[in-house]
Amino acid sequence: MKNRPPLLLLTSLVLLFLALPIVLIVTVSFSSAVYLTFPPPAFGLRWYRAYLGSADWLASTWLSLAVAAATVALATILGTLAALGLTRLPRAVRTAAAALILSPLIVPGIVVAIGIYYAFSRWGLIGSPVGLVLAHTCLAVPFVVTSVSASLANFDRRLEQAARSLGATPWGAFRQVTLPLIRPGVLVGALFAFITSFDELIVALFLSGSGAVTLPRRMWDDLRFAIDPTIAAVSTLTIVFTALLLGGAHVLRQRTAR
Repeated sequence: MKNRPPLLLLTSLVLLFLALPIVLIVTVSFSSAVYLTFPPPAFGLRWYRAYLGSADWLASTWLSLAVAAATVALATILGTLAALGLTRLPRAVRTAAAALILSPLIVPGIVVAIGIYYAFSRWGLIGSPVGLVLAHTCLAVPFVVTSVSASLANFDRRLEQAARSLGATPWGAFRQVTLPLIRPGVLVGALFAFITSFDELIVALFLSGSGAVTLPRRMWDDLRFAIDPTIAAVSTLTIVFTALLLGGAHVLRQRTAR
């Protein structure tokens, strides 16, 4: 009890330190100034209107959403199948296979980006949305595998075996028994796959070229060459959108735990 006030003070300072950049960005996004200045001379929605009226910003936004949606579809299917396969492997093989699948989470992002760039350049996928989808899928699959594996840890395979003994096909047993029980884990993995793709920058810098500029890449270019408060408005919208997705993932994780 005696240590509680200092601990609360330290925790508050750490949270303030982490939240302060976000607060500054959100505040600047409502500025009426021509440049990024703090504190703002006045408040308004000028830069949100500039974002919504910019064809370049909206094109990058829709591209990021489309790439993220395609990544979710591929990563969810591949990650779910991989998680199911891992549970059926011998322990030694399972450990090696899991380490290989989860390697994009361990290897530095710049190393992954360079490897993907050299591989995709041979196939003509640089500057292509298809290349971005495939690259983001490689990055997103580990999140789906982790989430689905957590759901499968509490799954009783005897239920699936009982369905098979009653005449269900392997696909029928999976669709009617396994999938409903692990659905929260699959949905959580899909949400994290979407966030991973939508917010990804390093690989996009290597692969987007001039023909597939995603929203994070557009923000990076704007920060380097323009530096107007439009980027603060875009950042604020991205923060809100990502926070809503993380909130949904948290709710699904609680359902999984129950």
